[in-house]
Amino acid sequence: MTANANTRTGHSLFQPHRLLAGSVLWGAAMALSLYGGLELSIERLTANRNALISLYFAGGLIAFAPAVRTARLIAGKRPPEARFSAAFLCLGIATIAVTAGLYAVIYRLFFAQWVGEFPSTFWAYQFAFTFATGLYQFAVIGLRNYFPLGPLVLVAASLWLAKSMR
Repeated sequence: MTANANTRTGHSLFQPHRLLAGSVLWGAAMALSLYGGLELSIERLTANRNALISLYFAGGLIAFAPAVRTARLIAGKRPPEARFSAAFLCLGIATIAVTAGLYAVIYRLFFAQWVGEFPSTFWAYQFAFTFATGLYQFAVIGLRNYFPLGPLVLVAASLWLAKSMR
């Protein structure tokens, strides 16, 4: 394979339709990971399964493209191990951060009905602490839902991305 062919292969991942397809696939993988985690831990005993699946799908969907671009920026033309590490860290951190952020926004929207008037200091205080509580709750309860499938899918996606970034 020539250097020109390698360059085309690496850049083809960053075409908009491929990023969109990768985003949809990554979102579906995260939704499947949640579904598997729920099946193993609570055996379908949740009334909010569809909402949670949608949340994890949206988190993966939104996180994929920025994570891939950031990994490409960090790893560039480095050896495969560096590309794998960059893809693993960027995709993992972005997916968790976006999903946690979405969860915190939904959490905040739920509690907004009991919050004070908008332009007040009290409102800002409640907003900050409700949002932070949503992030904390996701960290404590939501992260475990990625197991056991999430890390396996993350490794597979990182290997594929490392190969695609050459």
